[in-house]
Amino acid sequence: MFVGDEVELDVGFAVARERLMQLAGSGLLLRTSEDAYDLGTAGLARVGIPGLSKLVQVQVRDLAVTQESVGLAIRWEATGHAGELFPVLDADLRLVRRGERAAVLTMSGVYRPPLGALGQALDRAILRRVAAATIRGFIAQVAARLADQPGGYVTVRGGPPAPELNA
Repeated sequence: MFVGDEVELDVGFAVARERLMQLAGSGLLLRTSEDAYDLGTAGLARVGIPGLSKLVQVQVRDLAVTQESVGLAIRWEATGHAGELFPVLDADLRLVRRGERAAVLTMSGVYRPPLGALGQALDRAILRRVAAATIRGFIAQVAARLADQPGGYVTVRGGPPAPELNA
């Protein structure tokens, strides 16, 4: 299943690119990934899926860097005794120049629901909404850091509102 989101930043591309590289190099991007995953699985716990696995493996790999864009490949994978019950996400986080004083941060990827036909049904019922909310939370946190608002979130423009997890 495909998932993605984007955020327009009111910060120049060069500044945002430098901050993104610092996030990736410092380990803060990994912690932000873990935070987003924890928020997503907390939503699953609220709808009645007990014994959730803790994310312990996040992989980040550099993509091509140009004068107009920079990107990172990210893999989120749940591990532990229940890790196989969760999808693995493979996504690209990309920062693109938008004029002289703005940039766009996008995340697009694919996840594969586990458990065959049962996983497909769970995806239609809840996992798709959890994945979208998790991506939205992650990209909002990264965007806040790129916009130099490290403790907060930025307003996500250009996409539908985040889905309610308890619907």
